[in-house]
Amino acid sequence: MESSNNENSQHNENTRVNSNSEESSITLKKSTLWKMATFVFAGLFVISLFTGGFNLGGGNNLPTPTGNVVAPTGDIKVSITNADPLLGDKNAKIKIVEFSDFQCPFCERVETGAIAEFKNSDYFKNGEVALVYKHFPLNSIHPFAQKAAEASVCAQNQGKFWEYHDLLFANQQSLDITSLKNYAKQVGLNQAKFDSCLDGGEAVAKVKKDLAEASTAGGQGTPYFVLINEDGDTQAVSGAVPWANFEVAIQSLQ
Repeated sequence: MESSNNENSQHNENTRVNSNSEESSITLKKSTLWKMATFVFAGLFVISLFTGGFNLGGGNNLPTPTGNVVAPTGDIKVSITNADPLLGDKNAKIKIVEFSDFQCPFCERVETGAIAEFKNSDYFKNGEVALVYKHFPLNSIHPFAQKAAEASVCAQNQGKFWEYHDLLFANQQSLDITSLKNYAKQVGLNQAKFDSCLDGGEAVAKVKKDLAEASTAGGQGTPYFVLINEDGDTQAVSGAVPWANFEVAIQSLQ
């Protein structure tokens, strides 16, 4: 998971082992305990690189490893309207609401991993679960994310959101304005309408609305997902986690 906070820590160790013919004992100094904690933290950090990183939010400001289903502490409020691009059956009983950033490497990882598996799952093919995309550009660390999000909205206005979405994630290293306009041509958009939309800031309001909703829903980094069923029950999943994590959340909402 991408977040704008970072933490570093340094510790020292010293371990003393005492033994005699009848018994053995290990005495751990405080510095040793700090070292052991450091090893644990380092291990979690390595794991985080493969599960979507660290979520550095929370009231205690301590790093929390992501990768598991997050039990909401209260009702998570998300709204799904016709303005939100939806992939799958609009009448699906469960919706996966994805808050994502086109420049975020963890977001690309989940697209080619868990989301790709979702598209091949019976949940998707049978119309039981659908995917809804919302924008969560981390503008403080991703300078091209905002315009990329706006460009995708401009593509959505011409009925080509998902095709454009796929091109952006396939070309994360080239999200400048010229490239965004070239991608519009590649997916067959009306270039004049697209350019006018992007240059005129017509999509700013939609991206801003999604960004505010991501924060309200508890998102502290990308990618972030809220699963919601027909009764309004929710589960949150955080980070570039395996598809199995989503299956657990889906089953809890059925």
